[in-house]
Amino acid sequence: MFPALPSSRITGAHPAPRTLTRALPGAAAAGAAVLLATGCGFFAPGQNGDVPDSINLSSPLIQAGQPLPPAYTCDGEEGEDQAYSPPLSWSGLPENTESIALVVDDPEAAEVFWVLHDLDPQAGELRQNTVPGDARQGLNSAGEASYDPPCAQEGEVRQYRFTLYALDSPLGLPEGSELDAVLEGIADRAVARGSLSTTSE
Repeated sequence: MFPALPSSRITGAHPAPRTLTRALPGAAAAGAAVLLATGCGFFAPGQNGDVPDSINLSSPLIQAGQPLPPAYTCDGEEGEDQAYSPPLSWSGLPENTESIALVVDDPEAAEVFWVLHDLDPQAGELRQNTVPGDARQGLNSAGEASYDPPCAQEGEVRQYRFTLYALDSPLGLPEGSELDAVLEGIADRAVARGSLSTTSE
């Protein structure tokens, strides 16, 4: 339904079943960064102050407050051994927007599934399962530069948040940069944001 553009990259494949708790190098630092990124403390005094929630972030295939479709979770699509990043579109960027960043996380579990930066603000959309050729992926909480599909335990209700940040300049960080460095860069440059929240069931 959403074919990849010629200059795009595939976001990632369906991983083996996993739990939400991971013991990875730098996990504590990454967890702390996620807590800041998803709460009121992300934009600390001395950085950008209060950042308005003025961006309209939406998707043709996911609805706010509703369960994230299985195709975008670790369950994948029925009969397929793959999960995808969902398509997103946005509007309402400030005039001084020079770059865009996307953070996909579970705020309660302090877990980041995907962080994408240096997106072209003129694009207006992100197609399913693609990364634009000029964008960069930072490391997620699993230590991978890719989309890591959320994976709730049976009977557990989680919140999955897609947050788009308008930045006043690109991060300029290389592919696979550490999560905390990317989040700090977003905090330093953010001028507006918008969120789309879903659940695990």
